[in-house]
Amino acid sequence: MARSALDEMSTTGAFVRTASTFRNLISRDGSSQFPSESGRYHLYISYACPWASRCLAYLKLKGLEKAISFTSVKPIWERTKDSDDHMGWVFPSSDTEEPGAEPDPLNGVRSLRELYELASTNYSGKYTVPVLWDMKLKTIVNNESSEIIRMLNTEFNDIAENPHLDLYPTHLQAQIDETNDWIYRGINNGVYKCGFARQQQPYDQAVKELYEALDRCEEILSKQRYLCGNTLTEADIRLFVTIIRFDEVYAVHFKCNKKLLREYSNLFNYTKDIYQTKGVGSSVNMEHIKKHYYGSHPTINPFGIIPLGPNIDYSSPHDRDRFSS
Repeated sequence: MARSALDEMSTTGAFVRTASTFRNLISRDGSSQFPSESGRYHLYISYACPWASRCLAYLKLKGLEKAISFTSVKPIWERTKDSDDHMGWVFPSSDTEEPGAEPDPLNGVRSLRELYELASTNYSGKYTVPVLWDMKLKTIVNNESSEIIRMLNTEFNDIAENPHLDLYPTHLQAQIDETNDWIYRGINNGVYKCGFARQQQPYDQAVKELYEALDRCEEILSKQRYLCGNTLTEADIRLFVTIIRFDEVYAVHFKCNKKLLREYSNLFNYTKDIYQTKGVGSSVNMEHIKKHYYGSHPTINPFGIIPLGPNIDYSSPHDRDRFSS
């Protein structure tokens, strides 16, 4: 079984992502063994990882930072155990070793792998972020970001500071689901299919699908402020975490260089708009992002050289106010 994303490869040289394993749900109505309680859950993330970053963005957007604590691992993969060669997410040994990352405050483990092994002694899958951890039962509740963000959106509203923010409103759910589907296939996962491809044909196909999806986004955003209208939704956060990394990482590291994000007028201004939404910008740590990608994939970047630029200022003015919201 694949132990990291670099191992998820088909016989044709195409990247094929495997499913997450821990899929329990938190509920506010008592229907789950994991009730929504303040101070019970902890979110383990990496600022480098887009899947984890969308969970952190939700935590901040919903105003749940007082109810659910979080910790970030170090950005560059290291050996997770002395007994084998597995490379993965590890915690710093002190608060000052890596700005933005912290030692594990709950179990004192050195790596995310050890956290998974605490939750399941016979676990043999990937050791991925995000991890939503139950401090009471000392186990992993869920490690699937798409489910974690749905829980953060609704199940903690009794203790959220922004309970009325609904990023998955009933009247837009079908449209959001349909949008998520093609954006995941073409863009969220598409950049990885480009970057991790080991043969030309799967790379060519992935690049074609990626830019068809980006062009589709550009067309939609020429007519409205957000993907599903003039209201911020889950679909926007899911797209944002990929495109904020596009010019800084994916264009170079994953060979997604047919067209840069900043060459798309609507998409680029939209990215700045989302970034400047209260709570979202603080979920982005570009130093961690660049350190991780350029430093953790030796088969792609063997010397670990981190490109200097382009250092885009996403806090600069945008033109999205031309649409009503």
